[in-house]
Amino acid sequence: MVKKPRGLFEGKPTRVALFYSMHYAIRAEKLAMEKGLRVKLIPIPRHLSSDCGVCLQHLASESERLREVLESAGVEYDRFEDL
Repeated sequence: MVKKPRGLFEGKPTRVALFYSMHYAIRAEKLAMEKGLRVKLIPIPRHLSSDCGVCLQHLASESERLREVLESAGVEYDRFEDL
Protein backbone atom coordinates (compact mmCIF):
# COMPACT_ATOMS: atom_id res chain seq x y z
CA MET A 1 0.00 0.00 0.00
CA VAL A 2 1.39 3.41 -0.98
CA LYS A 3 1.02 6.08 1.67
CA LYS A 4 -0.09 9.49 0.48
CA PRO A 5 1.92 12.41 1.84
CA ARG A 6 -0.14 14.39 4.30
CA GLY A 7 0.05 17.88 5.57
CA LEU A 8 0.14 21.40 4.33
CA PHE A 9 2.71 20.88 1.59
CA GLU A 10 1.79 17.29 0.63
CA GLY A 11 5.43 16.26 0.14
CA LYS A 12 6.12 18.93 -2.51
CA PRO A 13 9.43 20.87 -2.54
CA THR A 14 9.50 23.80 -0.14
CA ARG A 15 11.60 26.88 0.46
CA VAL A 16 11.90 29.29 3.35
CA ALA A 17 11.89 33.06 3.48
CA LEU A 18 14.17 34.56 6.12
CA PHE A 19 13.39 37.92 7.66
CA TYR A 20 15.23 40.64 9.56
CA SER A 21 12.78 40.51 12.45
CA MET A 22 10.02 38.40 13.95
CA HIS A 23 7.62 41.25 13.19
CA TYR A 24 8.23 40.93 9.44
CA ALA A 25 7.88 37.14 9.56
CA ILE A 26 4.51 37.32 11.29
CA ARG A 27 3.29 40.04 8.94
CA ALA A 28 4.45 38.01 5.93
CA GLU A 29 2.53 34.96 7.15
CA LYS A 30 -0.66 36.98 7.50
CA LEU A 31 -0.33 38.61 4.06
CA ALA A 32 0.52 35.33 2.33
CA MET A 33 -2.45 33.55 3.89
CA GLU A 34 -4.76 36.38 2.83
CA LYS A 35 -3.54 35.83 -0.76
CA GLY A 36 -4.23 32.09 -0.55
CA LEU A 37 -0.60 30.94 -0.36
CA ARG A 38 0.20 27.89 1.73
CA VAL A 39 2.71 29.00 4.36
CA LYS A 40 3.87 28.01 7.82
CA LEU A 41 6.10 29.74 10.37
CA ILE A 42 8.87 27.36 11.47
CA PRO A 43 12.10 27.70 13.46
CA ILE A 44 15.03 28.76 11.26
CA PRO A 45 17.03 25.62 10.35
CA ARG A 46 20.48 25.76 11.96
CA HIS A 47 22.27 25.24 8.65
CA LEU A 48 20.79 28.54 7.42
CA SER A 49 21.32 30.73 10.47
CA SER A 50 22.40 30.52 14.08
CA ASP A 51 19.93 33.27 14.97
CA CYS A 52 17.08 32.40 17.20
CA GLY A 53 13.89 33.04 15.27
CA VAL A 54 11.41 31.88 12.71
CA CYS A 55 11.17 31.76 8.94
CA LEU A 56 8.28 31.28 6.55
CA GLN A 57 8.10 27.88 4.86
CA HIS A 58 6.22 27.81 1.56
CA LEU A 59 5.91 25.81 -1.64
CA ALA A 60 8.92 26.33 -3.90
CA SER A 61 6.54 26.81 -6.81
CA GLU A 62 4.99 29.81 -5.02
CA SER A 63 8.24 31.67 -4.24
CA GLU A 64 7.82 34.32 -6.92
CA ARG A 65 4.24 35.02 -5.90
CA LEU A 66 5.33 35.32 -2.26
CA ARG A 67 8.09 37.77 -3.25
CA GLU A 68 5.54 39.88 -5.11
CA VAL A 69 3.19 39.90 -2.11
CA LEU A 70 5.98 40.90 0.29
CA GLU A 71 7.42 43.60 -1.95
CA SER A 72 4.06 45.14 -2.76
CA ALA A 73 3.30 45.38 0.99
CA GLY A 74 6.75 46.74 1.88
CA VAL A 75 7.69 43.72 4.00
CA GLU A 76 11.48 43.46 4.15
CA TYR A 77 13.07 40.02 3.92
CA ASP A 78 16.64 38.78 3.97
CA ARG A 79 16.56 35.96 1.43
CA PHE A 80 14.85 32.81 0.18
CA GLU A 81 16.50 29.41 0.62
CA ASP A 82 15.71 25.85 -0.46
CA LEU A 83 15.05 23.28 2.25
